[in-house]
Amino acid sequence: MNGKVTYTFTAKMWQHNPPLGWYFVSLPKNISSEIRNLFKNQEEGWGRMKVSAIINDLKWDTAIWFDSKKEIYILPIKAAIRKKTNLKIKIDTEISILL
Repeated sequence: MNGKVTYTFTAKMWQHNPPLGWYFVSLPKNISSEIRNLFKNQEEGWGRMKVSAIINDLKWDTAIWFDSKKEIYILPIKAAIRKKTNLKIKIDTEISILL
């Protein structure tokens, strides 16, 4: 990822279909709208867009997905990332997305 544009926000991690579902962070609607307006041409199938993410000084290459029902992007958080960053559900966390 080039990381030419950075969006930083605070959000809470949530789980889809607990107890075994995936974990996500929702990007704010205003940031999602701006990303979609400026970078939609970078989306791959199903609204997937490659990005880098940073949480607690841990940077990794990943992707965000566009949720067309909520009109926001969501960032999946794998178990290894949750463990390394000590990320917990429903706790405000600062996140940066680099495009």
